[in-house]
Amino acid sequence: MSSIISMKALLESGVHFGHRTNKWNPYMRQYIFTERNGIHIIDLQQTVKLLNTAYNLVRDTAAKGGVIMFIGTKRQAQETIVEEAVRCGMPYVTERWLGGMLTNWSTMFKRIQELDRLEKMQETGEINRLTKKEGLLIRREIKKLEAHLSGVRKMQRTPDLVFIVDVVREHTAVHEANLKGIPVIALLDTNCDPRTVDYVIPSNDDAIRAIKLLVGKMADAVIEGRTMVKEDDLDAPVEGSATRSVSATPRPRIEEESILDDTELLGASTLAKMGGKAEIAEIIDEVKATTVEETKAEVVEEAKAEVVEEVKAEVVEAVVEKPAKKAKKTEAPVEPEETK
Repeated sequence: MSSIISMKALLESGVHFGHRTNKWNPYMRQYIFTERNGIHIIDLQQTVKLLNTAYNLVRDTAAKGGVIMFIGTKRQAQETIVEEAVRCGMPYVTERWLGGMLTNWSTMFKRIQELDRLEKMQETGEINRLTKKEGLLIRREIKKLEAHLSGVRKMQRTPDLVFIVDVVREHTAVHEANLKGIPVIALLDTNCDPRTVDYVIPSNDDAIRAIKLLVGKMADAVIEGRTMVKEDDLDAPVEGSATRSVSATPRPRIEEESILDDTELLGASTLAKMGGKAEIAEIIDEVKATTVEETKAEVVEEAKAEVVEEVKAEVVEAVVEKPAKKAKKTEAPVEPEETK
């Protein structure tokens, strides 16, 4: 089976950068390729293999109508998680993880229903009939509930899978999933503990580009699984009519992410791992820009100096020629001698 992602794409996204060697978790030893300049390098061959396994699991789960929850509350992952989860139509958590969201889902579902009730009050104008203080408190409650529950409002039950970015930060979510027996797929850096994760994807979990690449692949798996269901429905014969093949609608191609600079995509910890590579590149670009500006200024000054010299020469020449012309005009003409 061919790989769903190339090794080159993983390298360009910085997936292979781990943490510093003094911050590693010994249980991640089997996923580490080597050590360079005090930084652990992740074995990308295992990343490709394990990513294929997770991709197939997510695709098959989505094809059966399952729910995959995307979880990532760290700053580098929030925007990507929201975009990809919305794109594939799955629930997500990007703000604070509320304790009991999986183990006490019945209570969380009641809070979602309460949010719907309060928003209905606001839409119908019923909130305006309350006192000013009561209306203010209700609006604050709506804002708070919407911030924490906006990603799971359409979820009617606990998910079949959870996909997590940075299990160290999301340890509560991992623990609750383990208690409920929900399989966990996670991006694991070299400082994580793989024993609590069912499907490990060794990867840098600090770089925005790496997170965007791998989370996007999980969203693609969900879309592919749902497309398989639609194709099966289209290919099913209609009762009372002859069996015929129906061409399924082709799955839309997912556009590749735009190429951005490392300084725009990498987190502070990843830049530190790279040994200041991004800072050096930034300094070099700044020096180049300064050199270009100085060169332009020198060229302009030289051109100005040449123009000034030419103007001076023309003025001097004009001043010298004018007295000479006047002297010629004042000289009396010499009359010719009479011929004898």
